[in-house]
Formats: sequence, structure tokens, C-alpha cells
Amino acid sequence: MLSLNEVYVGEPAVLGHRRNEPVLSAIRKTRVDAAELALSELNLAGDRQADLTVHGGPDKAVYVYPVEHYPVWASEGYDVAHGDFGENLSVGGALEDDVRIGDVWSWGDAVVQVSQPRHPCFKLAMRTGRKEVVPAMIDAERCGWYLRVLRPGVVPTSGKISVERADGPTVAETFRVAAANYAQPDPAGPLLELAARVLSADALPGSYRAGIQSKVDRALARTSRWATSSRSAETGRS
Repeated sequence: MLSLNEVYVGEPAVLGHRRNEPVLSAIRKTRVDAAELALSELNLAGDRQADLTVHGGPDKAVYVYPVEHYPVWASEGYDVAHGDFGENLSVGGALEDDVRIGDVWSWGDAVVQVSQPRHPCFKLAMRTGRKEVVPAMIDAERCGWYLRVLRPGVVPTSGKISVERADGPTVAETFRVAAANYAQPDPAGPLLELAARVLSADALPGSYRAGIQSKVDRALARTSRWATSSRSAETGRS
């Protein structure tokens, strides 16, 4: 069981300006006061995304963020309150290093599944007023995660959520692999071993898996070229 503390929803609005152009975002959320609301396959009632090319969709219908992270952000000098990271669900008792890709949650009438980590963009920096929040989130792996909706329904805005654990990689492991720098890869190293395990997770969205696979393929190609060059150099010295 995990604890659902609050639910937030929001509609796209102008967040600020970038290169003299307005930036639309729904990262500013409002706490839902009603005891329950409807969840469709794409959104909670009253919630939408501004740029559907990178946000929202079936695999990113609901964004979850652990309430435990906020005191840590505050201790690091960030003036943030619950909901400021654009989450739909504020939960307690679940962190990135124990939540797994493929975990299934029973939430009211609905059934949802952990699908992928969240990756921060410049809109989070605009929301918090701190551009360094993006690399800080990446380094600390305090990313939160998305849910896909397996069964829509009416969901409560507080209480307990039951969890059916999966055997997939954790959210933290998946985020680490996706955000890693593969500039000097070791084909037998732990990072690429972890990447192989992450890529085998059936619940991981195809587009997310393809991004990781592309990075791994480029890393292996670089390693192959380096090994070939090293062998040629050794042969030349013989």
C-alpha cells in the first residue's frame, strides 16, 4: 500500500516567455478539493497538456511525485511546495528506487501501471525560477514517474492505493540508463548491463525504449571503433 496525499490538475496557460515568445504549459496545477474525480485513458478530469508532442498521451496520462522529496528540495534552497513540479498525484511511501516499471496500482475504480520516469525540461526551470533545478533533478534522480491507464474509472483524491509489484527495473534504474553519458562505454560494464535489463522491460513504452537503444547502439559502435583502432596501433608497433 502507498498513501495518496493530494491530487492536482491544470489546463495549459502562459507560463512565461522564451525568445520573446509565450510558453504554454500546464505545469501549474491546482489541488482538487472534491473527494473523487474521473480518470480517462489520457487524463484526469480537468487536466490537459500543452505540447502533446512531448507531454501526455497514453503512456504519460498521470504524473506522480513523492511527497518525501519536497523537504530535500527545501533543504537545498529551493522554494517549492507540493504540486510545484507539475505532478498530478502527490504520494507517500514510494520512491524511485523501489517503484518498478510495470507495477500495477488499483486506485478507486481505475487500474493504472507505472510506465516510465519523467525527464525535466526548461519549463520546470521556468516554474521554479531556478534553471539549475533541471540538472539537480537529473543528478539526484528525484524525477517521479508516469502512469498509463489500464482501466479508466472514478478515483479518490486521497487514501490508500494497493500495488501489485512487477519484476522490472526500478524507476531510478530506468532514469539512470536514459540520462547516462555513454561517451566512454565499456561493453561489459555495469551501465550497459543495466541498460540491457531496462530494455527488456515489457511495460516500458516503445518510444522510450527506442531512445535508450539508440544511445546504447552508438556507444557500442564507438567502442568497436576504438577497439579496432587500438588493435591496428598495436599491430603497427609489432
